Amino acid sequence: MKVDKETEKTPIFVEEEGGKSLDEINGSIKVPENAGFWKTLLTYTGPGILIAVGYMDPGNWITSIAGGAQFKYTLLTVVLMSSLIAMLLQAMAARLGVVTGKDLAQLTSERTSKRTGIVLFIITELAIMATDVAEIIGSGIALELIFKIPLIVGILITTADVLVLLLLMKLGFRKIEAIVATLVAVILLVFLYEVALSNPDMKAVIEGYIPSTSIVTNKSMLYLALGIVGATVMPHDLYLGSSISQTRAVDRKNRKAVAKALKFTTIDSNIQLTIAFVVNSLLLILGASLFYGTNSSVGRFVDLFNSLGDSRIVGAIASPVLSMLFAVALLSSGQSSTITGTLAGQIIMEGFIHLRMPLWAQRLLTRLASVLPVLGFAFYYHGNEAKIEGLLTFSQVFLSIALPFAIVPLVIFTSDKKLMGEFANRAWVKYTAWIITVILIILNVYLILQTVGLF
Repeated sequence: MKVDKETEKTPIFVEEEGGKSLDEINGSIKVPENAGFWKTLLTYTGPGILIAVGYMDPGNWITSIAGGAQFKYTLLTVVLMSSLIAMLLQAMAARLGVVTGKDLAQLTSERTSKRTGIVLFIITELAIMATDVAEIIGSGIALELIFKIPLIVGILITTADVLVLLLLMKLGFRKIEAIVATLVAVILLVFLYEVALSNPDMKAVIEGYIPSTSIVTNKSMLYLALGIVGATVMPHDLYLGSSISQTRAVDRKNRKAVAKALKFTTIDSNIQLTIAFVVNSLLLILGASLFYGTNSSVGRFVDLFNSLGDSRIVGAIASPVLSMLFAVALLSSGQSSTITGTLAGQIIMEGFIHLRMPLWAQRLLTRLASVLPVLGFAFYYHGNEAKIEGLLTFSQVFLSIALPFAIVPLVIFTSDKKLMGEFANRAWVKYTAWIITVILIILNVYLILQTVGLF
C-alpha cells in the first residue's frame, strides 16, 4: 500500500456511511500526542478492564470451582489456554474497531447476506441471553445471601441495572471504567485471600498447567472444559471489544496514530486479561484445595457459600466471614458483568438491525430482549433454586458452541487487506486463529455427539 512519507497519511481508513458504534462515547476520550509511555498507557487503560470482566463473570465461578472440585488441578491448562486464546482474539477485535471505525456487528451486517446476518444475529443474541443467565442469577443469589432478599426479587433488582448504566454514561465513560476496575479489585483480593488460607499444593498447581489427554477422553471433564472455554472466551466480548476500543479519539487517516492506538490498546487488553486469568486460576485452585475429595456438592452458589462456613468440609479455615466475602465478590462480579453485558447487547442490536431510538428506550429494549427468558425460567422454577442454578453450566457450554460464529467473521475481516490495509493480520495470527476455530468446532461436535449418546 502506498503511504505518503511526508504526512504519514493514507486514504484507506475512511469510515463508511452509517452511525458510529456506541455513538455517545465514541472518540470521547482525548489522547495526548507527545506524552511519555506511561502517561499514554494510562490514557488507554480502561476498555481492557471492561473486556476482562466478561472473562471472570459468575458463569466462570461454577465451572471453574466445580472443575477443581471434581478433577483437582487438571483443568488449569484449559484456563491457561483459554486466556491465551482470549488475548489473541480480543487484540484482533480491538484492531478491527480502531482501524475501520466499525464494530464487529456492523461489519458482519454490512458484509454478509441478509439471511446469514439474521442467523448470526439470532445466535449472538442467544449468546447474550446465556451470558445474562450467569450475571443475573449470580447477582440475585448474592443479594439473597447478603441481604436475605428472595431470589426473584434479587433478579428483578439486577434487571433494573440498565437504569444505573444510563446514569453512569452521563458521568462519562472513564467513570464507568473506574467503577468496574474497583469491582474487579474486590474480586481479585477476595480470592487471593481465600486461596492463601486454603494452602494449595503449589507443585500440583504448576503441574496442572501442563496439558493432559484425559481432558478430551473423559466426557465429564470435556463438558466442564468446554464450559470453562465458554465462560472464559466470551462471544459477546468480541463485539464489545471492537466497539469500546473506539472510545479513544484516533485519526484513522494517520497511520502513526493508528499504530500507536493499536499498540497501547493491545497492551491494556493483555494486562487486564492477565488479571482475569489469575482470577479464574484462583477459582479453580480454591475448588481443588478445599473441595477435591470431600464429596461435597459445589454445583451451586449457595453450596459454595455454605461450605466456606462449614468446618466439616473446609476444615479450620471455615468462617462466616469467608462466606460473606464470597457473596460480596459474587455481587461485584455480577454487577460489573451486567454493565458490560448491557453495552454488548446494545452494540449487537444496533449493528445487526440498525436500531435507532432514544438511548433509554434502546437500552431497555436490548436488556429486556436478553433478560426476559431468564426471568421466565426463574418464575417457572420459583422455589427450586437448584434448577435455576443448573442453567449456569449449560449456558457456559452454549457460549462455547456460539463462539465460532463470532470468531469466523472476526478472522475474515481482520485478515482482509482491502479492509484493514497494512494492519491486516499477520500470517501467523490468521492461521492460529483459524486453527483455534477449527479445534473449537471439532470439540463442540464431539461433545454434542457424546451428550446424545452417538459417540
